[in-house]
Amino acid sequence: MRVLALSHPVFEEHDAGWGHPERPARLDAALRGVRAAPVELAEELAPEIDRRLLELVHEPGYIDYIQQVCASGGAQLDPDTAAVPASWEAAVRAAGGGPLAVRRLEEEAADLAFLAVRPPGHHARSSAAMGFCLFNSAAVTAAMLVERGCKVAIMDWDVHHGNGTEEMFEHEENVLYISTHQYPFYPGTGGIVDMTAHRGAATILDLPLPPGTAGDLYRRAFEELILPVISQFGPDWLLVSAGYDAHAADPLASLRLLPSDYSYMSRALIELTPPGRTICFLEGGYDLDAISASVSATLAGAAGMVVPDEEHRFHSSELAFATLDAVKAEAAKVWDLG
Repeated sequence: MRVLALSHPVFEEHDAGWGHPERPARLDAALRGVRAAPVELAEELAPEIDRRLLELVHEPGYIDYIQQVCASGGAQLDPDTAAVPASWEAAVRAAGGGPLAVRRLEEEAADLAFLAVRPPGHHARSSAAMGFCLFNSAAVTAAMLVERGCKVAIMDWDVHHGNGTEEMFEHEENVLYISTHQYPFYPGTGGIVDMTAHRGAATILDLPLPPGTAGDLYRRAFEELILPVISQFGPDWLLVSAGYDAHAADPLASLRLLPSDYSYMSRALIELTPPGRTICFLEGGYDLDAISASVSATLAGAAGMVVPDEEHRFHSSELAFATLDAVKAEAAKVWDLG
């Protein structure tokens, strides 16, 4: 498999503050994982986003505000999110990676793109920074593709619910948003939704999981819920909000995935879209070794390789499986789950 990896040195200059878990070393860890993967690799620099594309999901006044904050020396944007002068270029290049990846994949220059970018994006709302995020990179790419008449599935396996992404597309029937996340947990959203609540709600699927949930639950959820739903939706493109903070070693959360679980998920997902139509966006993940191993496993899985299960596997609680059953019952109102 040919993988296009997009990154840029400026991503290391975005500084969220001393001791902050969203630190530059995360980028190096992700790139080590990319380069260790058993794939044919091409690397390219992420460009700055065309402002018109950024405005597909973000309010113009908010974009101006972030630019002005960075130009004036930076500021604390919320209790978890900060910006420094370099954050503007980092954020617009993080958002610019997706459109370039689309172009390169359409040119058949690669089979899959992995965006090693920061700051992350899936908490960023239309007019507010949140949860380490300034601009919502995956959402920008999804909105651009929808504008071109495509159907887009977004699989968000970060440990936190991608509230920003969900808000942006909750009424958009051409975007399917699926999130697996620890719950209750930051940002407090992503409970089981009524899939008949409003127009477009059928294309929101949240799987809120209790602490301790492991790969056995994820694999069953993919087989019985996530893969059937994506298959029936029939996306032209798959975007993965690839956070690695659901790994068992992550210091900020309490789920128990392992590298082989990421390999399983990527291998299963890659088969559901046309060749060369999958883009992964780095989101969270705060244990450096876990990031490297999981990124490498993700790309190996996407290449069709089976990463052997670890000798020690975790097991999910009865509550986790009961939660899956409850979500399946809700999803069965809309999708054929057999």
